[in-house]
Amino acid sequence: MRRRREFQGWKILLFPALVLCGVLALFTAIGNLRDGQSAEAQKQLENNLRRAAVTCYTTEGVYPSTLEELQRRYGIQVDSKRFAVFYEIFADNQMPEITVVPLQ
Repeated sequence: MRRRREFQGWKILLFPALVLCGVLALFTAIGNLRDGQSAEAQKQLENNLRRAAVTCYTTEGVYPSTLEELQRRYGIQVDSKRFAVFYEIFADNQMPEITVVPLQ
């Protein structure tokens, strides 16, 4: 008895489909990694700004009146292309409200 050969075209399509799935998974992983790094950089910048403000209060008895003063005196650098920083002070003896927002 002779067996009929069935069309096995699915085997030919399986390899490119697997490669495509692998490439898509790689791009998704890279995107998630970038998002995580950006969030971590935002958190770190906000923490550094708060620490510098507290250091200023501890040494001088007042919080810095502006963000520029905080940056100049304590060497904090803000990447203005990536983040917007909102620095609101109410009084010399109250902790300023510091908010870091990603621009992208």
